[in-house]
Amino acid sequence: MDTNNRNLFLTIGLSVLILTLWQIFYVNPQIEAERQAQLEQQAVEQQVQPGTESAGAGTPQTQGATASGEIPQATVSGSAPGMAGEAAGAAGDRASALSTTDRIPVDTPTLSGSINLTGARFDDLSLKNYHVTVDETSPIVDLLSPVTGPDAYFAEFGYTGVEGAPGPDAVWQVEGNAVLTPSTPVTLTYSAENGLTFSRQIAVDDSYMFTITDEIANGGAGAVAVQNYGRTTRYTKPALPPIFILHEGMIGVTGEEGLTEHTFNEIEDEGQVAPGKSTDGWLGITDKYWATALIPEQGSSFQPRYSYFTDGTPRYQADFLGDAVTINAGQSATVTNMLFAGAKKTKIIDAYEAEREIRQFELMIDWGWFHFITKPLFHLLYWLNSAIGNFGLAILVTTVIIKAFFFPLANKSYASMARMKVVQPKMAEIKERYGDDREKMQKAMMELYKKEKINPIAGCWPVLIQIPVFFALYKVLYVTIEMRHAPFFGWVQDLSAPDPTSIFNLFGLLPFDPSTVPLFGPFLMLGVWPLLMGITMFMQMQMNPPPPDPTTAMVFKWMPILFTFMLATFPAGLVIYWAWNNFLSIIQQGVIMKRNGAKIELWDNLKSMFGGGKANKPAE
Repeated sequence: MDTNNRNLFLTIGLSVLILTLWQIFYVNPQIEAERQAQLEQQAVEQQVQPGTESAGAGTPQTQGATASGEIPQATVSGSAPGMAGEAAGAAGDRASALSTTDRIPVDTPTLSGSINLTGARFDDLSLKNYHVTVDETSPIVDLLSPVTGPDAYFAEFGYTGVEGAPGPDAVWQVEGNAVLTPSTPVTLTYSAENGLTFSRQIAVDDSYMFTITDEIANGGAGAVAVQNYGRTTRYTKPALPPIFILHEGMIGVTGEEGLTEHTFNEIEDEGQVAPGKSTDGWLGITDKYWATALIPEQGSSFQPRYSYFTDGTPRYQADFLGDAVTINAGQSATVTNMLFAGAKKTKIIDAYEAEREIRQFELMIDWGWFHFITKPLFHLLYWLNSAIGNFGLAILVTTVIIKAFFFPLANKSYASMARMKVVQPKMAEIKERYGDDREKMQKAMMELYKKEKINPIAGCWPVLIQIPVFFALYKVLYVTIEMRHAPFFGWVQDLSAPDPTSIFNLFGLLPFDPSTVPLFGPFLMLGVWPLLMGITMFMQMQMNPPPPDPTTAMVFKWMPILFTFMLATFPAGLVIYWAWNNFLSIIQQGVIMKRNGAKIELWDNLKSMFGGGKANKPAE
């Protein structure tokens, strides 16, 4: 193995080591903490019987919309003296908070919950198709929750700019059907003392998009100017610290700025960010798998804004304020907005962008810097999963397709490596002839390479090709909801999580959990697939003669063992990919070396290692 290849492998090894340490001591504890927090919260909510009163819940004070053209904020009675803005009743529970107001039930194939008639607020939505854990008997995921309960998170649309316009505390009335389904929209009405009447139709599709259509009639004596606003407000941020490969927080695509992203921590420091006005786009709040997004009426001018409020209970908010719409006496106007609230499923997000012409809505999913690799790779995996019915098998097939696509390049690389092995005696003669004269030795080497049609760095390409695919697959497994709780076979029931088995408890035969060992626990979760990956990596490296440098030879000897322990903490899907790729590479390299007359060192190296023979030593 030449110096260029050795240095490349060492660089890659160091990079993977850094990524692994980050995975072990940063990502994995965060994932576990998040899972435990979700389970504890769901357990508390299940113990509460609907209809009980919340200790901290109160009736919203009448505040209404203002004539100042600002987005109004509601208050909650029972707040501390002098507390301004909205306050979440942290002492309350979700079920009790839901029981304090009149509501319209929501029932779709993907969502369950209700809409609060106070403010016509979306503050009770749960995702039917997603559970807290891989166990399908675990509770489903709650997305939106009322302001007087824990983890408050809601969205609403209202009006400001004129007295009497319906704001966050307006109580709407229901007309006709009182259950919102994809086939049965609901109609709400609100009448102000100044003669304004608002008729709101709320419709929902089979997925996660709500359409809110308001008809505003002016029954007063003079013209009025109203401004439409929308906001999505969240009182808590994800329990886990932010991760650099994933954006969580404020997000939107508006105006000339295009994509705008501010993490929760960034918006805390900045307080408020107001991009330029826009006539299209969207804005909202996102976390790893779920999001809410406001889509103002396209073609109408609005001012987007991202804020962190500290009055009352601290909260994060993405909102917009539309330009004033003047309605003459006896006239009416119509305003239409949309709200996305649900899982960031790629097929659904892309369909919304295309069918509803929402500008760059696909950026709701964080595909990362290498999106030109990551997204096509995801679509390939998704298509194969649709055909095969298993994401794990899709990963195996994808690996074969990738290797077939790059076969011509890999074939040349392995062939060049094989020819280099054949001319090793000539290389040894050159080294002996020129001794310490490195300049003449390098010149002679290059002439030999040219004569034998050898590219000395050709061996780097198969490895370089694998690097972007490796990181793209890591991104796909980590950020896409389609991979969440995706099973393979047997013990691997979540490809986005590490292999749950461990050799240190005989793969579950012993009543011992190695992961509970302080500090070293993550390293002891050495499952079946990490072991297979380590074995295939070891065999692939043994196909080459040992490096002449003793230190490098030592590093390469221990590298498969080190990688085995390191990758045990990575998503099982990634380890399966690496093991399968190693196996295919062994076959490919062996065939090409045999075709080019180069000796395959694998068996001699294995015999030497296990005392069955002497290793072939490279020429000095």
